[in-house]
Amino acid sequence: IDVGAALRGEPGAIDTVAVEIRRACESVGFFYLAGHGVPQTVIDDAFAASREFHAMPIEQKRSLKINENNIGYMAVNESMQRHSTVHKATRPNFNESFFISHDRPADHPDVVAGTSLRGRNQWPGGHERMRAAMVTYFKTLEKLGERLLPVLSRALGMPADYFAQFFRNEAHINLRFLHYPPQEIDDDEQFGQGPHTDNSFITMLARTEVPGLAVRLPSGEWLAPPVIDGTFLVNLGNMMKRWSNDRFLSTPHAVLNESGTDRYSIAFFYSPN
Repeated sequence: IDVGAALRGEPGAIDTVAVEIRRACESVGFFYLAGHGVPQTVIDDAFAASREFHAMPIEQKRSLKINENNIGYMAVNESMQRHSTVHKATRPNFNESFFISHDRPADHPDVVAGTSLRGRNQWPGGHERMRAAMVTYFKTLEKLGERLLPVLSRALGMPADYFAQFFRNEAHINLRFLHYPPQEIDDDEQFGQGPHTDNSFITMLARTEVPGLAVRLPSGEWLAPPVIDGTFLVNLGNMMKRWSNDRFLSTPHAVLNESGTDRYSIAFFYSPN
């Protein structure tokens, strides 16, 4: 779905695009986002930063262990899909992840107050260029999310400014840099990421050419969506499903990396404050 005209503010474009997004959200809960205006260099730099982080020694990564604010490093085999009704996966997810959020200073009011889920990022020393690339990607997709809100509002038949009020004063955002090492092909219980639905409002996913993602269609069939250059793959989360009274779908998906090589993706989880 090319949203370029809507983002440029062309007359009538928001409602035209909203019809396409409504159809996708009601029928499958996933769509490819084209015309988003994010420079490819910003995406490439973010993937380079992710590779730099995941190439760090494990001891250095573990020193940034994920905390109560859901910020930091999660090692391979340290996460499970909890309360999953999609598949009874019995083993932890075979990926490692680095989570960041808003890059808040030490004197940020929420940091000072110890507000839940609104803490500071954990950064490794000596990787300033990596940090800058990750923060740039975060801020760029945050702006894209804000610009998509009118389209999503209209897709639900609401006034274009309806959703914006819930995303002011720092929307709740987690940016997850994922690395899926190669895994054994004959292991039926080992997923890179077990079948699950996201809890976000929307998720914007950037992928490399290495396959592995699978989406469960409403028919029950699992589909491997190809990588389409110049797009983000967007899916709705459980918050959007609930907010739309189940009109929009939060669709199960999973990752199985049988490529024999390393796989990287970047998930931007965008939700209200």
